[in-house]
Amino acid sequence: MSAEIIDGRAVAARVKEEVARQVAELPVRPRLATVLVGDDPASAIYVRMKREDCAEVGIESFHHEVDADVAPGALARLLGHLNEDERVHGILLQLPLPAHLDQDDFIVLIDPVKDVDGLTAANAGLLMQDREEAMVACTPAGVIELLKEAGAELEGTRAVVIGRSILVGKPLAQLLLAANATVTHCHSRTRDLPAVCREADVLIAAVGSPGLVTGDMVREGAVVIDVGTNRTDAGLVGDVDFESAKARARAITPVPGGVGPMTRAMLLVNTLRAARLQS
Repeated sequence: MSAEIIDGRAVAARVKEEVARQVAELPVRPRLATVLVGDDPASAIYVRMKREDCAEVGIESFHHEVDADVAPGALARLLGHLNEDERVHGILLQLPLPAHLDQDDFIVLIDPVKDVDGLTAANAGLLMQDREEAMVACTPAGVIELLKEAGAELEGTRAVVIGRSILVGKPLAQLLLAANATVTHCHSRTRDLPAVCREADVLIAAVGSPGLVTGDMVREGAVVIDVGTNRTDAGLVGDVDFESAKARARAITPVPGGVGPMTRAMLLVNTLRAARLQS
């Protein structure tokens, strides 16, 4: 079997084209505020790329760089100011934060309507209740688009999600349930993980463990989505051993070039949606 390689860059490009078309039709220009705390090089690059994406589709971005040693109260005041600023439709607080700042203390401060990362408890609750107004986290939303691209029939299918983070695993499991998939949610305490994975028609790895999923864990003909992004001596690799899994899967995402571009594209979708809701 020769697996289809799901090209996240191509899907993201189509999403961006559609966002640009809709932005051009809006009476107000969507605006995104980005907040970068500290000088982590990877985070700085990621925020720069997100702002470039915004410019490409006609979304205006306001950038705020905050010193790594910022006092918690000062960061809280900045987020409060952005909540109140009517020019700002979306707020992106780049994670992770420096060690002395608990990210949960600051995520909760973001107005749920401006929470384009979909991480507030309010949006998580709305998603759990299958409410349309829920702002869905970008990576899980992007995974669903990639499954559509692969022609995966989710209704009635057996889906396995490895990973239970609030950023990916938990919201993704809820999206799959909403699509009427039968979902098994795995994590570090799951017994006999390989056997569980082999039952999956759709297998999604999102744990940050290089090569965790090997070919013998993949059911013949399964669709495999690799959310993992791990920096190793051999370069950037996913949670899935790509070559061995490719030999058994019907379709599979590469790393890089799979889920990553979709995360950025769905941020644009969420910012557009936030602008609509507030206008």
